[in-house]
Amino acid sequence: MTPERPVRPISRMWSNLSDRPLWPWGLAAIAAFCGWGTAMLFSPGYLSLDSVDQLQQALGKTPVTDWHPPVMALLWRALIDVTGSPGAMAALQSAVLWAALWVIAWRVWARTGKRGGSLAILAIGLAPHIITFTGVVWKDVQMAFALLAACAIAFVARDLPADRTVTRWLLLALGAILITYAILARKNALLAGIPVFYLLVRSLWPTPGRRKWLISVGALIATAAVASGVVSAVAKPLETRQFSQILLDDLVHVLTVKEVRAAAGKAATSPDFQEAMVTTTKRCQPEKNLSDAYWRCYPRDTSLGLTELGRHADELTDMWISEIPSHLPEYAQYRLQVFSKVMFQGRYTYQDGTIANAPGIGEPVERRTQILKYYVVGMGDDLPWLFAGWFWLAVALTLTFKPGRGQYAMPVRVLGISSALYIAGYVPTVPAGDFRYFYWPALAGTLALLLVWLGRKAATGSGRADATPAEAAPAPLRKRDGDDTASAPAELSGADARS
Repeated sequence: MTPERPVRPISRMWSNLSDRPLWPWGLAAIAAFCGWGTAMLFSPGYLSLDSVDQLQQALGKTPVTDWHPPVMALLWRALIDVTGSPGAMAALQSAVLWAALWVIAWRVWARTGKRGGSLAILAIGLAPHIITFTGVVWKDVQMAFALLAACAIAFVARDLPADRTVTRWLLLALGAILITYAILARKNALLAGIPVFYLLVRSLWPTPGRRKWLISVGALIATAAVASGVVSAVAKPLETRQFSQILLDDLVHVLTVKEVRAAAGKAATSPDFQEAMVTTTKRCQPEKNLSDAYWRCYPRDTSLGLTELGRHADELTDMWISEIPSHLPEYAQYRLQVFSKVMFQGRYTYQDGTIANAPGIGEPVERRTQILKYYVVGMGDDLPWLFAGWFWLAVALTLTFKPGRGQYAMPVRVLGISSALYIAGYVPTVPAGDFRYFYWPALAGTLALLLVWLGRKAATGSGRADATPAEAAPAPLRKRDGDDTASAPAELSGADARS
């Protein structure tokens, strides 16, 4: 008789950790450690010039404007008041990312029993195209993490017991707050947020009746309206009418110098503004500057700050309405040219951690910045498609039309639609070729691809051997349209398969 082999201490520790009651806590410990490590890596936060401008507003050194999201300045100000450190904002971003990933990993494990799959979900936070901006204080990053947190709430909602009616409404309120913050942080997040809100509602009630839809949509609209009103009342932001940047780009790149001068004259602009428009056109067109005309070519008066161009927003609007409709072919070519450049010749995949004139925040440790830079830039050289807009658009479209047939088909399709709509929203507005504009599609696409893989693995396997019947398959409820009782998870009613 062959003697039994002794169990090694490491194997015993892993076996204990992998026990059903302990595994979520093991995931939580891993997520907490990674979140702490990420926060330390970026501490006290990486800033760009936009970030510095927001920090100055948060510190009260400059007036709050609507050029950057006032809600972000207010949140930063509150964090500084509570913690005394401007670096709290970057730490909060890291905490939200890793908390959301932990929740999703936990619920994935609960459904599939795949411990490796749950670890793969956590590994998203360490991927080079995700960690590159985790601690950079940008509205793009905060928008993406807020939407991811809303998705995490949806994953919790999918597995709620049938009698948790109050919990469902509380989760709806929390999800609405997160989606609202994403939209207030970045206006075009509306295109990405609507599908995520759909996922949230369908996860709470797989077959919601008309009344639930009306209440849910009303709750989101009310949350957005109240939050917007409160932010405006508290921050009192200076109006900059930032959309005038896009109008300026279109006019000076579509019209000739002669046409710009004539259009400015018809719009009854001042002689100084007419000359500014002509100068901008002359500077931008020969230098092949496809976008950001205000920053690259416009003869700016720095004493007016960010309100300068907004003073001429009405004239720019009149010029755009009178000229662009008669130049539609040229306009379409210009916008497709800019979009093609950002899709296939993207840049700015890494934001340096050191920047001058960052008031009171200090600089990250150089060794840490070099570690991150070597990793991100090196992986960008080896796997450039990870940072390419065309790749994430292709992923989004594929997930939209081919989400698979597993239990995650509906969330996968929603993430694909959210990403595709968000990217499409940049066709008429994209200002530059930065990877930050694809950060949400990259995050959502990475998560969705993993869910496709996990769904297939779960479909071909037997799931968790130690799963209880309640965990493995929550019992569905008989649901009448408009009924206020809780509903079963979507995949049990066949919703995912039909998606």
